[in-house]
Amino acid sequence: MLDYRDHDALGLAALVRAGDVTAEELLEAARSRAAEVNPRINAIVRDVDPPPPSGPEPDGGRPFAGVPFLLKDLHQDLAGLPTSGGSAALRDHPAAETATVVQRWVDAGLVVFGKTNSPEFGAKGITEPHAFGATRNPWDTDHTPGGSSGGSAAAVAAGIVPCAAASDGGGSIRIPASACGLFGLKASRGLLPSGPVRGEPLGGTGVDGVISRSVRDTAAMLDVLAGPTDVSPYLPGGLPAGGFAAGLDREPGRLRIGMTWQSSINPDPHPEARAAVRRAADLLSDLGHDVVEVANPVDDARLAQDFLTTWFAHCAVAVEEARRVTGAGEDAFEPDTRVMAALGRATSATQFVRAAEGRHEHVRRLAAFHAEHDLLLTPTTATPPPRIGAFDLPAPVALAQRALLTARAGGVLRFTPVVQQMIDKNLGWVPYTQLANLTGRPAMSVPLHWTAAGLPIGAQLVGRLGSDALLLRLAAQLERALPWWDRRAMAD
Repeated sequence: MLDYRDHDALGLAALVRAGDVTAEELLEAARSRAAEVNPRINAIVRDVDPPPPSGPEPDGGRPFAGVPFLLKDLHQDLAGLPTSGGSAALRDHPAAETATVVQRWVDAGLVVFGKTNSPEFGAKGITEPHAFGATRNPWDTDHTPGGSSGGSAAAVAAGIVPCAAASDGGGSIRIPASACGLFGLKASRGLLPSGPVRGEPLGGTGVDGVISRSVRDTAAMLDVLAGPTDVSPYLPGGLPAGGFAAGLDREPGRLRIGMTWQSSINPDPHPEARAAVRRAADLLSDLGHDVVEVANPVDDARLAQDFLTTWFAHCAVAVEEARRVTGAGEDAFEPDTRVMAALGRATSATQFVRAAEGRHEHVRRLAAFHAEHDLLLTPTTATPPPRIGAFDLPAPVALAQRALLTARAGGVLRFTPVVQQMIDKNLGWVPYTQLANLTGRPAMSVPLHWTAAGLPIGAQLVGRLGSDALLLRLAAQLERALPWWDRRAMAD
């Protein structure tokens, strides 16, 4: 067999259709690579016996037939198997039904053989859950692969699979794509389905998707996933005639792109983050696009407050639901999760509604920007990937945190340095990604820059609602101009 890692997912599927390789041989290659590298990176936390496909036969539309695939162990349910969400409380609790997106992946012919690591309830931009341990970045195992889809990104970067399932509620596709030198797209709100058990994740700010090495894999995955079900809340737009993958050869046209790295959350981003944006801007200019420097079009400090207010409330619900179905006690959850849940319980209905309604102001400001610019260009992250353990709380702060939790002082927590330290550390290195989630706009991270130390850091582009096809065409243009396929982590 040709080198398994020389092919993207569509390339592997083509080999299967041609009879050059069997699905069983591909699965053996994926498992062999996992056995070689997973002990060093801890990307896969659960082995899965591949479920049989129930969709059409290969000549009826299974574009990924025979390709090994990994699910994210958060909300991506396979009936009868646990979906832990990175939590010890749920690590043995089986899912009742298969998630809609998972069924579509299986019906497309993907061979699911494992689940990837996630922080508890996907609540951080790193992947270091207490239940399963830290996932490490294949480019440098002393560093994080990002999160919350860090396990998936690490598995792709290490060559276990060419493409893996992911999800994005505040940057969780784009952050690990940036940290691992991969391509990641967060789709427009409503384009991809949720359900059948859960409604729109995080009140519509979250979306499923993939992290991939090639743009065409992500485009073809959108073709597999896009479209409503009988329980979808509305009919999505933005579906291109002929599909997303078929349009990748079309040039995106001359685009006007506004560039900024301004952030009141992190006013002084790392020089490498600025370098990543400059490299992207220079390449876009060389390709004929108009790139101009602009001020941050939104009030990102207010946006962060709105994001965290709703996030904390959803975290409280997640903890209560986990306790209800498992009977777990409060101490079954990580201290940071308990703090977030306590803050969520202390949030009034009025505060929650104001934060949720505040999204409209961010939508209006971004729409005003897009009236004059096609895309917004920012760093994906404000720093290169941090070291493992960089966000562990100092011992005195952790003690204060535990004391307040023991006292059940959720309301008091809001006014303590504990919360501000959590915000500064968790959002300080990723201040740019929540915008697309709260506004429902599509956004992508493209891997165009590596630091002097050999760590990737991506550039983010945010488009208008429904501009997913445009973003993909631009990504394909960038990929042709400055290919990243031949840059491999853990090449040994």
